[in-house]
Amino acid sequence: MNPKPAEQTTPGSALLRIERATRTFRMGEVEVPALVDVDLTIAGGELLVILGPSGSGKSTLLNLIGGMDRPTSGRVWYRAVDLSTADDARLTDYRREHVGFVFQFYNLVPTLTACENVQVATELAADPLDPAAALAMVGLDDRADHFPAQLSGGEQQRVAIARAMAKRPALLLADEPTGALDVSMARTVLGILQRLNREQNLTVILITHNPAIAAIGNRTVRLVGGRVAECTANERPIAAEEVTW
Repeated sequence: MNPKPAEQTTPGSALLRIERATRTFRMGEVEVPALVDVDLTIAGGELLVILGPSGSGKSTLLNLIGGMDRPTSGRVWYRAVDLSTADDARLTDYRREHVGFVFQFYNLVPTLTACENVQVATELAADPLDPAAALAMVGLDDRADHFPAQLSGGEQQRVAIARAMAKRPALLLADEPTGALDVSMARTVLGILQRLNREQNLTVILITHNPAIAAIGNRTVRLVGGRVAECTANERPIAAEEVTW
């Protein structure tokens, strides 16, 4: 799958296109819609916040964008690649080479140091960063030899971000990345995502149920009942340290 993740996307050009994407799940004899006719174009270098309550379809949409699921109908395009019709091998290649994932819970291996946790990701990538360089990007180069139990929650999430960035992804998907953190640590993590978006021309898609966080993004897409209820441009995103809730 080309282009490789280290290649830069022209700012403002379309990186992802979602066309009338619907995802339904079967529960017994009943089909339950999680997403309905979602249309969305995401530009390269954008910081997009997907906002909505639990059950609104945020994670389902992120799974489609991340190649972890396919729509029941409609299309999801990454550049010229139709992810909705790609086979399992191609989706695996897409996830490995082009997408970094950060989740609410850090999913670090407890018996590995911070550096070793990042190194796990580099072993799967075609052109990875040095693990120490990835940790330096999130301000944790001095904690490389610490185990997860020796790190705060915010530090563990920063290791998770470094692990995602070590693959040199074009796209970073953050699923409630501050949900387990206090406000101070949440601001730190959001600030790192903003800085990576700005300095690395990294496309960041952040999902949250917290309306205050939407102010850091270039755009906010609000989901209600699996549908796009509102898409709002933010001409003046605020700095993460200014977010209050």
